[in-house]
Amino acid sequence: MSAAGLSKARLDRMHDIMAGYVDRGQVPGLVTLVSRGGELRVDALGSLTAGGQSPVRRDTIFRIASMTKPVTAAATMILVEECRLRLDEPVDRLVPELANRKVLKRFDGPLDDTVPAKRPITARDLLVFRMGFGIAVAPPDPYPILKAANDLHIGMGPPSPASMPAPGEWIRRLGTLPLMHQPGKKWMYSTGSDVLGVLIARASGQPFEVFLRERIFDPLGMKDTGFSVPAEKINRLATSYATNPQSGALEVYDPAANGQWSRPPAFPAGASGLVSTAADFLAFSQMMLNKGKLGSVRILSRPSVELMTTDQLTPEQKATSGLTEGFFDSRGWAFGVSVVTRRTDLAGSIGMYGWDGGLGTSWRADPAESLTGILLTQCMWTSPSGPDVFLDFWAALYQAIDD
Repeated sequence: MSAAGLSKARLDRMHDIMAGYVDRGQVPGLVTLVSRGGELRVDALGSLTAGGQSPVRRDTIFRIASMTKPVTAAATMILVEECRLRLDEPVDRLVPELANRKVLKRFDGPLDDTVPAKRPITARDLLVFRMGFGIAVAPPDPYPILKAANDLHIGMGPPSPASMPAPGEWIRRLGTLPLMHQPGKKWMYSTGSDVLGVLIARASGQPFEVFLRERIFDPLGMKDTGFSVPAEKINRLATSYATNPQSGALEVYDPAANGQWSRPPAFPAGASGLVSTAADFLAFSQMMLNKGKLGSVRILSRPSVELMTTDQLTPEQKATSGLTEGFFDSRGWAFGVSVVTRRTDLAGSIGMYGWDGGLGTSWRADPAESLTGILLTQCMWTSPSGPDVFLDFWAALYQAIDD
């Protein structure tokens, strides 16, 4: 056993389990990171492309998709601390496109069958995904609201920077649609983080991507994190793959060179737009585990981080929400992260928080274990439940604890 309470033999077992996925061709390559008590273990396996010769390395850049959401939440809380935003103030002052909302009478009803919103949308609603609008795991055709949202290209599917309009046009399009539910009533995934990106830009007076760079990435040394990959680093970006539902074969979703992340996007998506590395995201995770501070740099106050990682949903909201059936049986939702509320698996103490990226990534911070785990792959998830490589990574990580 190491001083940090990790078993070398069991970490080697995790390595072998992860290597099996690469050897079988289920994922072209991956990076795993485990950090506990000052000990760091990073594995880089496989290649940047399926069947390719260029190896994945510790500094390989991945599209982290929804792991962007916690970063956006942290940026929001910086502005709350500076009193440039208030959690329970209507966003109408800065985002008038979302004022005077109409709400569908029925989720599957026509777009003009609405009632007035009972109250405005607040920053807290956006952080907790209770704004009344979001992604639903359902085919769009039976639901006019989903079809209309997809037609407007406002980010209702997998991350696709090239299809998104600039922030002003994006929020204008969103404002033409009724809400799916009353504000504060129900948890609806994802869209709140994209609205936060617009809100942060307007509250700070600078582009969202610039605010993130100046207030989070540069102070934490996250030098490879951003909404695109510059030309001099593009050879470090892994190719992104999706699985063909009929054949099960991997198909290119986004290449590195000349791909969607090879140039700055019109819309820097606060829900899903970032690329990053294992080392960069470890810096963010360590800042969170240290209650807002990394080394001599303080990003947030301790109370802010505690609030960000405290379950915000009521039992009623959990009973009627979620990405899958039983989604909230053992977890809640805080500000951009899920939080374990009841221990039902090997992986995850009560209070563990983090989130996953649908393009193949996962992050957790466990305060009770002083632990960070990060898995970066380039294979898109095929369901909200997560692929086997994700499930096995977390089980293998926690079985390596030896104290």
